[in-house]
Amino acid sequence: MDELSLQPIGIIKTPYLDSAPYQPVDSDTQEFYLELEPKYAAGLKGLDTFAYIYVLYYIDRLNNVSDMSVSPPWAGGKEIGLFASRSPVRPNPIGLSVVRIKKISGHRVYTSGLDVFDNTPLLDIKPYINDLDSKCDANNGWVQSMDEDEHLSLHIQGIPHDY
Repeated sequence: MDELSLQPIGIIKTPYLDSAPYQPVDSDTQEFYLELEPKYAAGLKGLDTFAYIYVLYYIDRLNNVSDMSVSPPWAGGKEIGLFASRSPVRPNPIGLSVVRIKKISGHRVYTSGLDVFDNTPLLDIKPYINDLDSKCDANNGWVQSMDEDEHLSLHIQGIPHDY
């Protein structure tokens, strides 16, 4: 396969320097925004008509090497394939978050809480379209067989916690 090259379209600004939540926290009242390179500002036209967006970013601060088998810390030793996990340690460290748009000003998109470190490279933004992106028959896969309902609930809410 040929090697790929991606260029950031901006950076993500968050209050997180050393530690970030496991999932976006919608109710976080701190300031979060996507700062696009000014040359991409025209691409934001019409984005303010959506409530939510997908934010794709490069997870640039990982030093770990991905393994195709993982044991989520909270899963009691259960081993699964990497692609059946939400681990940030991946062959291509690309992150994906769904966040609420609060406002757009110039080349900045202010959002609800993000789960990334400050100055993370922003790769792309896509609108979340309810009728396309919400799947009524989605399930929790192997996770629903775990006795970890409370733990899963903490992840879903983006609440930091111990494993």
